[in-house]
Amino acid sequence: MKELKELKLFCKELSVISGNIIKNYWRKEINIETKKDESPVTIADKKAEETMREMIMKEFPDHGILGEEFGEHNSDAEYKWILDPIDGTKSFICGTVTFGTLIALTKNNKPIIGVINQPILNEFLIGDNISSFLNDNKVSVSNCDKIESSVLLTTDYLNIEKYQNKKGFDELMKKTKLFRMWGDCYGYYLVATGFAEIMIDPIMNPWDSLALIPIINGAGGKITDYQGNDPVIGNSIVATNEKIHNEVIKILNQAESI
Repeated sequence: MKELKELKLFCKELSVISGNIIKNYWRKEINIETKKDESPVTIADKKAEETMREMIMKEFPDHGILGEEFGEHNSDAEYKWILDPIDGTKSFICGTVTFGTLIALTKNNKPIIGVINQPILNEFLIGDNISSFLNDNKVSVSNCDKIESSVLLTTDYLNIEKYQNKKGFDELMKKTKLFRMWGDCYGYYLVATGFAEIMIDPIMNPWDSLALIPIINGAGGKITDYQGNDPVIGNSIVATNEKIHNEVIKILNQAESI
């Protein structure tokens, strides 16, 4: 589809330009502000989103935009860009590389393209629900079919108890081969590229989650909310290599009534 190809090329442009901005501030002394939800924001977040919004409005004036830092524009548009300029701002501030820029394009509120761009590592991961590519190389989830052989990731273990059923998560954690907090978008990158099998976030906003859906689907994985429902309308995410997804969801939720 010619239109989809052109939109993907534009996603690459957005990633390159925003990535160059972010690189300028990485591991530099910058002012850190605290938002109303007590999450941090920096000049890198703001400038990257501002630039992407300007590019979108110039190239596609009829499209809508929803960004983490500057809200919504043209909310009733058929096509809408969902932007998280730095997913993992805390990681960015700490000088790690487990952050990235998330870009999603939705059509009638369904995500059709998703991007995870890591500007420091020069890794551009894009998916369209059918296939996913990392720097032009097709990627796929792992073939692991046993929880006991899987790698489980989350962004912040403390958030599990705050927002979901901790007993179920702890049971899952005990069954897996390895548990680590290699989180934010980097965890989903690892699932999509076959280096981990399970990535879980107990609470998500649309700018956190929508870009992940076409990527995980395109890599042959499965992505739902914490209860196994549609991730587009959910406020949590469970992404796996598909083979173990149903069992993961069952374990996460089985202890709720205990």
